Amino acid sequence: MEFVVEDRLVDAVAAGCDAGIRYGEHLAQDMIAMPIGPARQRAALASAPSYLARRGKPRHPSDLLQHECVRLRFSSGAFVQWEFERKGKPITVDPKGRLIVGVDAAVAAIDFARAGWGLIYTFENWLEPLFLSGELEPILPEWWTSFEGPRLYFSRRFMPAPLRAFVDFVKSEKDG
Repeated sequence: MEFVVEDRLVDAVAAGCDAGIRYGEHLAQDMIAMPIGPARQRAALASAPSYLARRGKPRHPSDLLQHECVRLRFSSGAFVQWEFERKGKPITVDPKGRLIVGVDAAVAAIDFARAGWGLIYTFENWLEPLFLSGELEPILPEWWTSFEGPRLYFSRRFMPAPLRAFVDFVKSEKDG
């Protein structure tokens, strides 16, 4: 198997790939899709306790504009949106980035946050081990948004044997 990783939307089938992985809102209607990770995920905001000791803890998403932030940027140049929601009321915040890191180096961005360089906004499941260890502290969890998890998608027309084996493996992992 060969894996190609892109942070931009690519028509995997048109690009000559047998399948792709995307989040549900970006799937073409003529594709078969199966969950390949958590059915739901959340975007989480976090910071090192040392940063919060220096700067204080935000109480509302609008407070983030006054904080140092580690921002993730797609290769297109667009920043990852910082989206929050509470009681059905969405809010998007666009804080300045003290540090800007490409999404393909998200681990480095998380490490900057662990070192106290500012707040970070990314997948909750990536941050959960650091919440458990105390290296990062959850910020505004009552505002975190959830969304559909990743799905493996492929064309209805043809499924090569290696893709069939991979699909069967994913199904067995989910069921077992």
